[in-house]
Amino acid sequence: MEQVDIFIHAGTIITMNASFDLIQNGIIAIKGEKIVAVGAAADITKNYTASTTVDLSDQVIMPGMVNSHTHAPMTLLRGLNDDLRLDVWLGYLMPLEREFVNPEFVSLGATLACAEMIRSGVTTFADMYYYEPEIAKTTAEIGMRALLGQTVLMFPTPDSSSWEEGINYCREFLKQWNGHELIQPAVSPHAWYTATPELLRACSQLALEFDVPLHTHISETLLEVENCREQHDMSPVFWNQQHGILDTKLLAAHCCHIDRRDMRELKKHGAGIAHNPSSNLKLSSGIAPVPEMLDIGCNVGIGTDGPASNNDLDMFEEVRLAALLAKVVRNNPTDLPARQALELATMGGARAVHMADKIGSLEPGKLADLISLRLDGVHNWPHFNNNPDSIYSRLVYAAKSTDVQNVMVHGRWLMQDQTLQTVNEAEAIKQAVKVTAEIDAFVLKRESSPYNKLITLEAVAREEGYETQIKIPLQSPDKIVALLNSGEFDIRKKNRYRQFDTYFVFDDENPDAARLRFREDHYIDENDTVFQSRSRLTLLGVTHLEPLQNSVMLSRTRFMAPATRSLRFYQEYFIPDHTVEIEKLRHRWRINYQDADFAINIDQVIKPTMSGWFLEIKSRTWSHEDAVRKADLIGKLLAQFSVESEGAIRVEYIDLAERIYG
Repeated sequence: MEQVDIFIHAGTIITMNASFDLIQNGIIAIKGEKIVAVGAAADITKNYTASTTVDLSDQVIMPGMVNSHTHAPMTLLRGLNDDLRLDVWLGYLMPLEREFVNPEFVSLGATLACAEMIRSGVTTFADMYYYEPEIAKTTAEIGMRALLGQTVLMFPTPDSSSWEEGINYCREFLKQWNGHELIQPAVSPHAWYTATPELLRACSQLALEFDVPLHTHISETLLEVENCREQHDMSPVFWNQQHGILDTKLLAAHCCHIDRRDMRELKKHGAGIAHNPSSNLKLSSGIAPVPEMLDIGCNVGIGTDGPASNNDLDMFEEVRLAALLAKVVRNNPTDLPARQALELATMGGARAVHMADKIGSLEPGKLADLISLRLDGVHNWPHFNNNPDSIYSRLVYAAKSTDVQNVMVHGRWLMQDQTLQTVNEAEAIKQAVKVTAEIDAFVLKRESSPYNKLITLEAVAREEGYETQIKIPLQSPDKIVALLNSGEFDIRKKNRYRQFDTYFVFDDENPDAARLRFREDHYIDENDTVFQSRSRLTLLGVTHLEPLQNSVMLSRTRFMAPATRSLRFYQEYFIPDHTVEIEKLRHRWRINYQDADFAINIDQVIKPTMSGWFLEIKSRTWSHEDAVRKADLIGKLLAQFSVESEGAIRVEYIDLAERIYG
């Protein structure tokens, strides 16, 4: 008789093998880290003896679940800024990550995540985050199995100042951890829209060089797909394929908005797909067409996504939701039945993370990654047995993560009788309380004013400026336009454009945070055709208006920056008390006048309707003495234009508009 290390005696063994064998009163024989035999107790004991027998005859044993997509350290950001769109949510989260994410942060966050996942029956997870070497160290010490993807983005991240540095950091990670018994390192370009073509190619080449998986987000939102088609005339799947991503052992997260052509391409390349139902619903990203994916033969697993966007790591909850959502996609209650849903969380997940030869089912030669559950809670009764698939229905539609009793990974117990063996939960929570207080302080400071929120946005830097300016109503601009076009002035540049301003107004006592302007300029030619556009943000302080001579005002612009995101994003990010919209037709001349640069604007305000035109003369200035000199020059310009300064108005367009809007 062959000697093994351990017999695990189960009431029911759910193998999840190709035949979906169910074994009543069975034994799993384990030697070292591998399963040697699985079968009826009477058969196993005839052929094997064990040093130890664990009696779980009142429990169900099944393969450990595979969480095929998450961002584990984001346990420390759970519950922050919920109920937002994905882009706005990222706008809140990324500045926090730049401030707080470091090796200690990710280690603590991963510890909490591992504890939560073990308790919910997860034995393997696929991660994508920063400082993955630290996450690998923590995960390996705890004893979980993981595919860990080192994130690479085209802009600075917490662990890299550039994407080239990120590639080098990832290379060292692969060298250090590839071949580890528990940790499978991977390359993780975040997504096509946070990558350059060069970055995508570098990531795919790196993954191929080391023969490791590549983990990335693909087609998560409809906006992402529309942008890709608009910019590249193809879907994100094919854009990634064009840059070598599909030639790797790809794990594609989300895929909410892929068509059958995309699916066939993913299948052809053997890609794994991580379906994340809770996160996709919570962020309103969409519902992945899982039934169609499975019809085509794609490798689909189930993931929780990160605990900051889910907000938990409970795979039992995720599997149940996946089964229910699939039925809605095609209005077919027979889609994704319970047994198939459980397969997605076990063997399906193993295929998706490219580990199907090692995990996902309980059969000889596989690694000993398994869990046991008690199904005797009141929520699990009664137990009908007339249908052989009833056990799958109980697990998917009725069982809870709290039913998990024991967890084994690689032949090592990580939880016994619901007691964690390798994680000090109390100490981890104690440390998390301290980090939470620091994050709270940061967020409270950021939320205290639009200025603080603005400067924490990515790729935004503070810039201050002062202007001397005057604004005068005109009945007709014709004489001034003729004079400016006569050749008498040194014209450096001339433009016509439609200007759309949206002012975010905040009822705040701090004048520096009173108004934020989102401006879109659409440059038009002589045929009124738009040939160029730009967007900008300007934070204005309403009290910074100082009178100079000739009715000229000195104003201060608190902040100026290019607007890299949509108007909708800024509205949802800043949450103003109200907004004011202004549309203008602007004719601008840039002139050099007595060695000073001036902008001369002739404006017609279209929305709200204002009669006549406005002459606006402006010049940037950096000192009070310079401002006084330019105020004098503005007086001379007005004289040449035969315009009296006494008619100047001492308010901005927004003030005039608010009077009209009431």
